[in-house]
Amino acid sequence: MGTKKRHDIGFIAIAILKLVKGLLLFFVGVGALTLINRDATEVMTHWANVFQADVHVHSRFIQRWLVAIGVVKQRDLKLIVTTTFVYSGLLLTEGIGLLMEKVWAEYMTIFITTSFIPIEVYELVRHTTVMRGCLLAVNVVVVVYLAVRVCQRKEPDA
Repeated sequence: MGTKKRHDIGFIAIAILKLVKGLLLFFVGVGALTLINRDATEVMTHWANVFQADVHVHSRFIQRWLVAIGVVKQRDLKLIVTTTFVYSGLLLTEGIGLLMEKVWAEYMTIFITTSFIPIEVYELVRHTTVMRGCLLAVNVVVVVYLAVRVCQRKEPDA
């Protein structure tokens, strides 16, 4: 009888995290892409109306976005969209590779996630928030977990 291969729940959890982040970033990129070809203020006002948000009474957040997006230059928006799609592609590649239990995906995830930790530390020091702290903690846990698992695989069985 064949033995059934046991899947690593940690890899699956990390893969799902990467896939969710990648998909969310992809949709952010698609949303930003619509702003390139249309007036940003018009688009934001449209979505505020769709969600029935009273721009004048209920949401200073929406008002700030309307002002902020109106200030963004077209070339900056194109750079943001391009970067968003590239990073989304990396996250989706990591997630799919981890789900498929590919060794290259483990190394890729370790490398990419580690490369963002100094930026996250800088941002956390610059402006401390719970969300930034949690993001940094999750990414450190991911790197440590994957590094330990890679090292365990290299050790000969006793």
